[in-house]
Amino acid sequence: MPSPLPTPSFSTQRFTMRALERSDAAALFATLADETQCRYLSRPHFTSVEELADWLTDPEWPGRTWVAIDKADGTLAGRYVAYPGLDEGVLELGYITVAEYQGHGVATECMSGLIDHLFAEGPYRKVYAELDGENLASVRVVERLGFTREGCLRQHEVTHKGLCDLLIYGLLRAEWPGAKA
Repeated sequence: MPSPLPTPSFSTQRFTMRALERSDAAALFATLADETQCRYLSRPHFTSVEELADWLTDPEWPGRTWVAIDKADGTLAGRYVAYPGLDEGVLELGYITVAEYQGHGVATECMSGLIDHLFAEGPYRKVYAELDGENLASVRVVERLGFTREGCLRQHEVTHKGLCDLLIYGLLRAEWPGAKA
């Protein structure tokens, strides 16, 4: 497995984005142990901090993970990931917002900062997100950021809740405000 790319820190208006540490599992556990909060994940909720920590820090996973730390009080507000797509120059993005921060623009702000960082960092031509077809909050986030719905793979995934449609949303570098070509 190739060595992972570095995960440098950067900031948004309200959050410091830094590399995930194993100890961050404790702050994410309340959200990721809740069945309702995990309904759109491809796996069921977590049953222990240790199980979550192992999943978050899986050495076989080729992506990079940041956590959003609230500048006001140091609280962890979410997890944000970027990992290689099928083609070079393409990254898949994902995010989980801690329950207490949901509905306050955290995902939109942090994803915007992550996209800025990724397009400034490397020769990426595209980022995309795969969303559970029922996850309307995430659909709103990516659409607010300018992603285009590229397709719906009907009954594509079998998850802990059964068959799910998978929505694909993409954003090209040329479509991102401020991205340098």
